[in-house]
Amino acid sequence: MTARNTVIQLEVPYGREMIPFALTRKARSRLTISVHPDMRVTVQAPLGKSDDHVKERVRRRAPWIAKQKRYFSGFQPLPSPRKYVSGETHCYLGRQYRLKVRKATTNSVKLVGKFLWVHTTAPKNIEKVKTHLDDWYREHARVLFARRVELCHKKAKRQGLVYPGINIRKMKTRWGSYSGNGSILLNLDLIKMPISCIDYVIMHELCHMKFQDHSRRYYDLLTKCMPDWEVRKEKLNFLAVEL
Repeated sequence: MTARNTVIQLEVPYGREMIPFALTRKARSRLTISVHPDMRVTVQAPLGKSDDHVKERVRRRAPWIAKQKRYFSGFQPLPSPRKYVSGETHCYLGRQYRLKVRKATTNSVKLVGKFLWVHTTAPKNIEKVKTHLDDWYREHARVLFARRVELCHKKAKRQGLVYPGINIRKMKTRWGSYSGNGSILLNLDLIKMPISCIDYVIMHELCHMKFQDHSRRYYDLLTKCMPDWEVRKEKLNFLAVEL
């Protein structure tokens, strides 16, 4: 068994092929399997789970993993890493905007027409341009997410769900999560997605406030709150590849 937060490489057979995956153990209650747009498979498991147990769980999910990898294979090669220079395309609420970076005496970011203008004292400093843009996204996310949570909760409260606290953070592998203490965590990059996708993630996490698993009862609740959640999820997965 691996120690906490140590990553090891394992694999399981699926037909004539092998499915390699990276395993990390953490202080958590559930095992999660993720297939990423670059075709990587990662597994996060509770500290006490053995390698054999994890492999068996991955084997059982092998058909789903293969399906996800086939889906993402249609988007290869993936977009190159962001350079944060003028002319580059960036998204906001599901729409694409051209980045315009200009030297200025003060720092600011403005959305004007089809362009995202970044005025900065250091236009050639990629990290600073990125920070300015992330700060702009974060401020807009703070306001918009609060409004969307309020609207989603109006539907969810009919099923006995209480109003949550809201936290925002950049995450690599998740769009959102429920903390277990009455708060939901939303990925900052969600602000780049259409409203319909944002609402899906919010409703997904609101339903976890009642059922902290992905059982039949959970999905029945999600369907009552958002009957078209599967369409929204598929759209989110499709757009995420281009993010």
